[in-house]
Amino acid sequence: MTPSPPAPQEHPQRRRRGGVVIPHKPTPLQRFLARLIHVAARTVARTLRKSLVDQTGTGGRVPPQAIYVMWHNRLALCLEAYFTYARPHSASRGLAALVSASRDGGLLAAVLECYGVQPVRGSSSRRGPQALLELTTWAQRGYDLAITPDGPRGPRYVVQEGVIALAQVTGLPIIPASYRLSHCIRLRSWDAFLVPIPFARWEVILAPPLQVPRDASETDREQLRRELEKRLREITPD
Repeated sequence: MTPSPPAPQEHPQRRRRGGVVIPHKPTPLQRFLARLIHVAARTVARTLRKSLVDQTGTGGRVPPQAIYVMWHNRLALCLEAYFTYARPHSASRGLAALVSASRDGGLLAAVLECYGVQPVRGSSSRRGPQALLELTTWAQRGYDLAITPDGPRGPRYVVQEGVIALAQVTGLPIIPASYRLSHCIRLRSWDAFLVPIPFARWEVILAPPLQVPRDASETDREQLRRELEKRLREITPD
């Protein structure tokens, strides 16, 4: 979901005049599957034994607006975590999240819409500059932003530079978040995706926010990227 190294496109992208990439819209089948995933995620989340480990130093008070980041393999419960622990204390008007512009990304975009989240389509190889502009626009409208900093293709647990650029442009703090599950299924995917099992213990962990100055140099941005990666790894139990 954040910018990542270019790779051969499995599905060709449609383009407007001028070379503007049009992201693939969710298909009817993807929208149907998205509704099933949404119901399943909400149902499983209700059975989990929840707890919060707040390392932000803010006493559980999140910033009025922020960029929330969580590793790609924790997508299954990322929105449940946001709406349980961040949204009730946020002054934002909603949430916009970065999703791949590929055909496969259409399914995740449809799931986000089921939650009332605004999907923004793009990555470094597909609509990167356009996605950055759209996310900035949503931030200006008062929305929180969400990104998986190692998505959509990895490497796993390596922060891409896109989230740092977004924080510099918008001025919003980055809040690193992760979680641990007492019981889950780990898929054999590039990110070792976690599928929660009903009635497991679910511990959400928030790390201290990271601010990127608007005048940050290229060296500064790389140092902040490494710091964000360090904070995310420290709160990730695997």
